[in-house]
Amino acid sequence: MNKKAIVTDKAPAAVGPYSAAVQAEGVSINVSGQLPVDPSCGSIAGDDVKSQTRQSLTNMKNVLEAAGASMSDVVETTVLLADIADFAAMNEVYAEFFEAPYPARAAFQVAALPLGAKVEIKAVARV
Repeated sequence: MNKKAIVTDKAPAAVGPYSAAVQAEGVSINVSGQLPVDPSCGSIAGDDVKSQTRQSLTNMKNVLEAAGASMSDVVETTVLLADIADFAAMNEVYAEFFEAPYPARAAFQVAALPLGAKVEIKAVARV
């Protein structure tokens, strides 16, 4: 899959491992929001946002692999956080799963997430 980051000095630079926009060719795979549920036990993985982000992204990786894709095919993500104060910690783990050109991204604080999770992440990939 061919993708490139769109960068301009007429818009603010990214404040983390994401691109302002991504131009991509191919067929879309829309990955539903991945909660930090460990499929081996059905429970939320850990009490902190770092362990939960790691599990959410691992779940995403596994869904993408089942579709014949990989994390490098992701062009856009949406991160939902129970507490926006967890943004930096989430971002640290998020950066371990992606490399440049980073996917475009939006991050929001929400009132609550299913199962009391601290994070949920959805994605769009192109293959």
